[in-house]
Amino acid sequence: MPVRALSNPNLEHLKYQAKDLQKGHNARDAAVAQRIREFHPSFSKASDAEIFAASFRLSDAQLAIAREYGFASWARLKRRVEKPRPSDEVSLPHQERIEDAVFRRGVELIDLGDVEGLRAHLKNHPKLSRQRVEFEGENYFRNPALLEFVAENPIRRGKLPSNIVEITELILEAGVDQSAMDETLMLVATGRVPRECGVQIPMIRLLCDHGADPNRAVEPAAVQFERLAVGALLVQGARITLPLAASLGEYEQMKSLLPDSKPEDRHLALALAAQYGYAYAVEILLDTGADPNRFNPPAAHSHSTPLHQAALNGHLDVVKVLVSRGAKTDMKDILFGGTPAGWANHAGRKHVEEYLRSSGNPPNH
Repeated sequence: MPVRALSNPNLEHLKYQAKDLQKGHNARDAAVAQRIREFHPSFSKASDAEIFAASFRLSDAQLAIAREYGFASWARLKRRVEKPRPSDEVSLPHQERIEDAVFRRGVELIDLGDVEGLRAHLKNHPKLSRQRVEFEGENYFRNPALLEFVAENPIRRGKLPSNIVEITELILEAGVDQSAMDETLMLVATGRVPRECGVQIPMIRLLCDHGADPNRAVEPAAVQFERLAVGALLVQGARITLPLAASLGEYEQMKSLLPDSKPEDRHLALALAAQYGYAYAVEILLDTGADPNRFNPPAAHSHSTPLHQAALNGHLDVVKVLVSRGAKTDMKDILFGGTPAGWANHAGRKHVEEYLRSSGNPPNH
């Protein structure tokens, strides 16, 4: 789920938030369990029952709160509150928060589309292509390499230079880490700006040709509705997984993959099937014992449930399947506190909203 914005931070207030999180753990609140699972590294694979059964100290709660605001630790969050630096100002574009002058100039040259200038800059600073900068208070893009700035994701300027593919190739040839290539591919594949600028597919091809792993990007692309990117990644050799098959409505492939699937694959598959509106895929996954009231997995709209996503996207047939199988119509999302009917209303899905407000929760079929 997106990190929370740290506006007018007060350390005492943050301490109270940690104590409230600890109280929610003791009260066995499912929404609190989801927050702990996403933001405390020790619980990333734990079930609600495992989270509630575990000891959860105040220091654990403080770590989860810090990470919920995009900081690696409570100490880092405390430093931000007590001794803020210019680079902490999240309202500024990322390039304006870079304190390293050499790195910042590299980003400026990327944004200008200055191939020769960037070539000379990389030659004069041979370590630059493997260097990274750190941003805190972010949901992602926390420790990017220079290459990752070619994706314009997160959006900094809302556009890319017309020669961004050439710029990307220049940085790749200067030498980059595998992790930087994989992360850049994911950013390109999930980014709106590369698609709108008509360079998403050429950049996917280029990055994969240089060794980026298409499997790392294909499911995130599906989560973000980047279907053209999904197709391009499959052409580049990404394998079909259960979540991908669910997002594509490939029912026979789903059935063949289910016997060997892991619980986390079925969890993501249900989230994607509901999001894309494949009612039969939802039924298949519910028949395996998937919980319709479980919050979606991290990096897949995890502040919401499958019913929220189906309602938001206007999939009445999926909504009916989920409700008939026990999905709670009064369950609120974690980020905005909205019910599925509220989400439908926000998206203008009046037919879905009316059904949800009138249906209640009938007995399971």
